[in-house]
Amino acid sequence: MTRTITPRPRTLVLLLLAALGALLAGAAPASAHAALTGSDPAQGVVVQQPPARVSLTFSEKVAMNGDSLRVLDPKGKPVQTGAPDNVRGTTYSVRLKGGLGKGTYTVTYEVVSADSHPVAGAYTFSIGAPSRTVVSGSGPTVGGGVVGGLYQVGRYVSYAGYIVLVGGAAFVLLCWRPGAGVRALQRLVVGGWLALTAATLWLLLLRGSYTTTGKVADVFDLGLLGQVLETKPGAALVSRLLLLAAAALFIAVLFGTYQRREEGAEKRDLTFGLGIGGLVVAAGLATSWAMSEHASVGLQPGIAMPVDVVHLLAVAAWLGGLTALLVALYRAPAGTPVEAAAVRRFSRLAFGSVVALVATGVYQSWRQLGSWSAFTDTRYGQLLLAKIALVAVMVGLASVSRRWTGRLSDQGAEEERAAAEVGTEKESVTAAKPTAGQDTAARGTGTADTAGQERATADAGASEPGPAPEDSGDPRRAAQLARQRAAVDTARQKRLRDGDAGRLGLRRSVLAEAAVAVVLLAVTTALTQTEPGRTEQEAKAATGAVTAPRNGSLSLSLPFDTGGADGKGVVALDIDPAHAGANSLHLFVRKPGGQLFDVPEVKIALTLEAKKIGPLSVAPEHITTGHWSADGVQIPMAGDWKVEVTVRTSDIDEVTVSKNAQIG
Repeated sequence: MTRTITPRPRTLVLLLLAALGALLAGAAPASAHAALTGSDPAQGVVVQQPPARVSLTFSEKVAMNGDSLRVLDPKGKPVQTGAPDNVRGTTYSVRLKGGLGKGTYTVTYEVVSADSHPVAGAYTFSIGAPSRTVVSGSGPTVGGGVVGGLYQVGRYVSYAGYIVLVGGAAFVLLCWRPGAGVRALQRLVVGGWLALTAATLWLLLLRGSYTTTGKVADVFDLGLLGQVLETKPGAALVSRLLLLAAAALFIAVLFGTYQRREEGAEKRDLTFGLGIGGLVVAAGLATSWAMSEHASVGLQPGIAMPVDVVHLLAVAAWLGGLTALLVALYRAPAGTPVEAAAVRRFSRLAFGSVVALVATGVYQSWRQLGSWSAFTDTRYGQLLLAKIALVAVMVGLASVSRRWTGRLSDQGAEEERAAAEVGTEKESVTAAKPTAGQDTAARGTGTADTAGQERATADAGASEPGPAPEDSGDPRRAAQLARQRAAVDTARQKRLRDGDAGRLGLRRSVLAEAAVAVVLLAVTTALTQTEPGRTEQEAKAATGAVTAPRNGSLSLSLPFDTGGADGKGVVALDIDPAHAGANSLHLFVRKPGGQLFDVPEVKIALTLEAKKIGPLSVAPEHITTGHWSADGVQIPMAGDWKVEVTVRTSDIDEVTVSKNAQIG
């Protein structure tokens, strides 16, 4: 006799945690999404002598190739020589040709950050004096175009496939075990596996072109594919494919051996084994994202990566289980409808998933944003607000579904009574049918009562096929009548199921949840490829980036540090319309976290060094906390103006920061 030994759950859980800990260990801190934090020559400056090299400093180490850093003269011709070098830490430089002439030069860069996303940009500096240039100031757009669009579609499909695969399997194992034999659920889970596998292969092929040339023709370049396989994102995609092979075995057992087993100790052991194995595979697949994207870099990666894995598992259990429930409600055979107990079990699973999502989401928001202002001032924050709103809508719809679930439970006894009544009626109709001898006798007597019974029997037989006549020896006729009985029974069960008001309401509310979930998944996918708000704000503060809003005004961001108490902050200066003539100036003083605060004094000076004009002093008027303004500021002519801002934070602590900006 063979004895089945079931592993202790505690031991398996400890082994799983140890395996995940080994996978997640050793990640070094960095900033999620690389951002340019410094350059030499600096953005917008005018140097008198041609520099020997151009250096760029990023917030983290980046991946570069020979064309990642280029310097273009005013006519758009490259003037760099050789490939970029990593001169120290996160600083990269490229040498320039000798004898460069006067004019405005454009620096462009295309790099890949540690969280696998391509980052590109451009800025200008001038030698001798500013000049016209034929180079677009927008810089290269890696990650865009046709290849970029196809790559984003692949990312969306991969997330959707993972959610359907994991959530559908969890629904079957934890909520509705008879669902393992439902063909519609089998197709759903297998479809999720196929979608995730195809999307992973697709991303692996697109990755090389996506992060370099952006050309469709390079998608099948084996040389680029070989380079991708040597990177962390490439290794993560290959690991995902290997885990999908294990997932295929899991699906084969779930919809094969498992669904054929009768309820009992052996099936319980198999359920436990599938549960542990499925959890390991699902967590491993989630880790393939966590190890190559936002969670792997930035603050506290050792905490962020396990949190990201839990977040993905909770999303899959909720949204994937919701999809499986929707399919079961609409496509399950009439003979095996989803019972109220299964819906209640999923409701508890969804509630636990939402709790996990809220807990992990709060941590992720703090980690990626860093300040309240990032919610509205950065694209990441705006997308996060949209995601929070969609989750709130889904929770509201889920509460409606819970109410319908309660009604479905209350009507379960009524359905059983209705089915019993139908069975009793069927038996009575069958008993009322006369035998062949009785029928002959009835015809001989010709009484009115017997004739009425005969008509009733005929009517019942038309709507309810009865057993084959006793004197019939035709097996084909018997089989035909059996099929008719089965069809009538199935139709009756379907009418009972579809006529259930609770089930109908539950279908509609779950369908509404699923529709919102599709949009939520799209927003989540966009979040994973958007620069975190914390990094965006830190980069602006570090570089004093110059931006040109749509209304034509000019915005300058200048970090300062007077050295005293509360001496650190950022000055944001808006010049409108940034043309020669009268302009309005608005100045905001913020703390490093983004909060506005007052300082004893701020002064502004404008100098056009090329024409020896200035400094033109401006004394802005204090409007409210952290806000100063000045109207009618006359700027005599267009040019590359040096903007100086003096900030005094106490009687003795004062500093002047400056930035060059093209006005007019």
